[in-house]
Amino acid sequence: MPDIMILLACLSQCIEPTTLRQLGRVIEAMLSMSGRVTMRGLSRWAGKGGSYRTIQRFFNTSVNWCQLNWLLLCHHVWDADDVVLMSGDHVVVTKAGKMTYGLERFFSSLYGKAVPGLCVLSLSLLSVKRRTAYPVVTEQVEKPCETAAQVQPTKKSRRQRGRPLGSKNRNRREVELSPSLRFIQEHIKSLLQQIGDACKVVYFIFDGELGHNDALQMVRQVGLHWVSKLRYNAALYFPYAGPYCGRGPRRKYGKKLDYRNMPSASLQATSIEEGIETNIYQLALWHKKFAEMLNVVVIVKTNVQTHKTAHVVLFSSDLTLGYAQ
Repeated sequence: MPDIMILLACLSQCIEPTTLRQLGRVIEAMLSMSGRVTMRGLSRWAGKGGSYRTIQRFFNTSVNWCQLNWLLLCHHVWDADDVVLMSGDHVVVTKAGKMTYGLERFFSSLYGKAVPGLCVLSLSLLSVKRRTAYPVVTEQVEKPCETAAQVQPTKKSRRQRGRPLGSKNRNRREVELSPSLRFIQEHIKSLLQQIGDACKVVYFIFDGELGHNDALQMVRQVGLHWVSKLRYNAALYFPYAGPYCGRGPRRKYGKKLDYRNMPSASLQATSIEEGIETNIYQLALWHKKFAEMLNVVVIVKTNVQTHKTAHVVLFSSDLTLGYAQ
């Protein structure tokens, strides 16, 4: 194993020598120990210079972890010709008790339900060349506090069908971001500020949790393109290519996309592996909830024997991005 202090020498420009020495002790103990990682366990495995009091002092020190992670990546990972992407995800860790800071009920995809625990937002930089993600920002997510007094909703009278008189069209590009989207946007801005001109980041990737227009506008406001996932039954429409009727606004939406009968002209690639046929389609489509046209890639998998099909709908705000990327 290489000397850890040699790898950490690049961090001397942003943290004190004492803190750097303590960090080296903590890393050595964490890599050597087995079982649960606790402060007492770290002090037992750290050896000379890593007493329990020293471990306490280190965890009480304020450290800019985003800057530390970025410096490590710059000195030991990144190549000049590498393509860098930014991605994010929420991680839920189950936790019992009542006194832990930020303890709430969060939805966990592993359990398929809301569980008591802690939720952490992780922003990573993806190296396309190495096909590896490197976490840079890790921040705990807090649920907004609910008001103590719940106001009873008043019973409203039924209004007539149709659009209310005097209502105006809303600009889908001017959205009011929710607290969770503002939280993500703030950390994206801080990470971009930390990166500076060291590398060019163009795309931000998130899973289907944020596959909607508000999230797309949140990312576009910071100057990045959006790559995410839509629902399998998302209503997508072809651009209208018919003649103009002669009055009123021009039609925007054409025929609705049928996932069971994908247009053969949009087929980009096909392959068969272990009895599963995979077809990849790429189309430029409209969604009535989005302000911009979407670059959509539909991956259709078919069982050759049973002819059962399943599909995944991916999309990007960059209309020039190829299906392979």
